[in-house]
Amino acid sequence: MAANGDMQTISSAFRGKPPGPPVFATKTEEREFIKFRLAQALRIFGNRGYDEGVAGHITVRDPIRPDCFWVNPFGLHFKLIQPSDLLLVDHSGNILDESGQKDGPFRLLNTAAFMIHSAIHAARPDVLCAAHSHSPYGKAFSALGKKLDPISQDACAFYDDHVLYEQYNGIVLDEVEGAAITAALGTHNKAAILQNHGLLVATGSIEATLHFYVAMERACQVQLLADTAAAALNKDGKTVHINSAQAKETSRIVGSGAAGWFSGCMEFMVLEREEGVKFQFSG
Repeated sequence: MAANGDMQTISSAFRGKPPGPPVFATKTEEREFIKFRLAQALRIFGNRGYDEGVAGHITVRDPIRPDCFWVNPFGLHFKLIQPSDLLLVDHSGNILDESGQKDGPFRLLNTAAFMIHSAIHAARPDVLCAAHSHSPYGKAFSALGKKLDPISQDACAFYDDHVLYEQYNGIVLDEVEGAAITAALGTHNKAAILQNHGLLVATGSIEATLHFYVAMERACQVQLLADTAAAALNKDGKTVHINSAQAKETSRIVGSGAAGWFSGCMEFMVLEREEGVKFQFSG
């Protein structure tokens, strides 16, 4: 999987043999694993309260058909999603039949999910997984029309690695808006704040995307608190920022794809302990 990253970027944080993503016997096994993992990620979103009615979606590029991606169906709550519920979609918006489930009340594709994610997956071959939701603090912070400041070590994960999409043009129902969001994300940024809308994260692994979405939601929460406190306590109403050189170096470590994958794995460990279900590898 694209999660391999460069573990050397975080090797100074631990001693011993560095972990790594799973190795698959076949592409079919890899497909089954990413479907299992994607369904888990969606349930984690639900457990964290990132749901808002039918809004929100996570997609993963298919390893067998890389011009297609898996996505959660429209109208099924995050907490309920299982691998068999996922839709395989091509870049024309067709729902394919390779999921094993051809009909039912939740064989519906969210138009906004398709318009945003199909554009990202087409433009960014480095992106395996993309996530967007209307989580509370991200949604609140997006109304400020600004990017995150480097006010903490954790916030530095997004230093020079996220953008502000500065316009709200309504619900994303056409290709033009999906293309505009993708263009704003650029060729390397892993995250975007969609003004008056919410957060978007796109990385090379499901684990990293999940981790950085959670981390960005928390960074928004922390900055809302810090900005409010600074306005009340400081004469200039400003927070103290980490200097550019240190923020950049910190981002290189905590903001790397490898760090995101490693950190994200812990969320899945918790879910697997709570649910008592793990993916069964062959061999």
